Amino acid sequence: MIDRRLIQNFDWLLLLLTFAIMTVGLVTLYSALFSGGEVRSTVVTRQLYWLGTGALVMILAFSIDHQWFERFAYPAYVIGLVLLLAVLIFGKTVSGSKRWLDLGLVVAQPSELMKPLLVIALARFFARQEKKGGYRLRELWLPALMVILPVALIAMEPDLGTAALLLAISVSVILFVGVRLSSIMVLGGFALGSLPLFWFLMKGYQRQRILTLLDPGRDPLGAGYHIIQSKIAVGSGKFWGKGFLEGTQGQLRFIPEHHTDFIFTVLAEEWGFVGSMLLLALFLCFLLRGLNVARRSRDQFGTLLAFGITAIVFWHVAINVAMVLGMLPVVGIPLPLVSYGGSSAVVTLASVGILMNVAMRKFVFQK
Repeated sequence: MIDRRLIQNFDWLLLLLTFAIMTVGLVTLYSALFSGGEVRSTVVTRQLYWLGTGALVMILAFSIDHQWFERFAYPAYVIGLVLLLAVLIFGKTVSGSKRWLDLGLVVAQPSELMKPLLVIALARFFARQEKKGGYRLRELWLPALMVILPVALIAMEPDLGTAALLLAISVSVILFVGVRLSSIMVLGGFALGSLPLFWFLMKGYQRQRILTLLDPGRDPLGAGYHIIQSKIAVGSGKFWGKGFLEGTQGQLRFIPEHHTDFIFTVLAEEWGFVGSMLLLALFLCFLLRGLNVARRSRDQFGTLLAFGITAIVFWHVAINVAMVLGMLPVVGIPLPLVSYGGSSAVVTLASVGILMNVAMRKFVFQK
């Protein structure tokens, strides 16, 4: 028998915001793939397929009591690590990187799956190891190891963008549970001191991306091309935009990856400042709703889980938009539910389902 409180506490606003963002994404994707009076309908169809699959996974995710996620958090985390190892050994190489795993029927990107799996594992650890007054460094060795392992495997693909994103999400969760100020200062000093070593270990093209960020004009037809064309597209949209299917930078393919990582430029060019702010407002409402779910959860695991899922969406949006505007180096971070991509769409909707799961069971107390 279904508990009526589950239906009463269903977060319809969160669902509405999710589908509103998906709708904006589909309209923008259609425009990004439109050229010469025709559209690459197969790509749009595939995206619809992935969003439909993701919607089914979302329903499954909010149908299961979130305490089951806590129970199987560590085994799921280990499975995620195994998939990342499998990518390095058997992965499909595209543009010099091994990021995809061919599973026969689908080609999946395990690094996307690792984001919610790591959040679930960290939520379980901190829910059962709560410390008053904040954690000391020596008390964080196990969660630090849990973070370092997937970050290192993803960086070896190499995919520094996703590795940095996973690190940012994890640090957000750890800071949320509380870390002593002295520990934060030590970690901050260590991070700053490691920058020269990090620069030395980076590959040539990765250093080039950072240098290009500081001065895109140093190689306008090479490394700086993405950023320069992206800024032109965003700026040309002005306040109201050029209109649907009327963008020139996107339609004429001046912007590489304009239907994936740089899809925000298509939106900004066609719908201008107003359209861009509308999409960002939808994301802001989503994030505030996610934080509200975390605040109202009655158990610590649910609170940490909701906060971690919200952090995933926040960092995706922040990094993607900052990259498009030339404020961060070019990295392969998609805009959630807007950029084209199967793994990203399914995992994002699954994460939304987990967030709804916590919202529906806010009346449950931790045992």
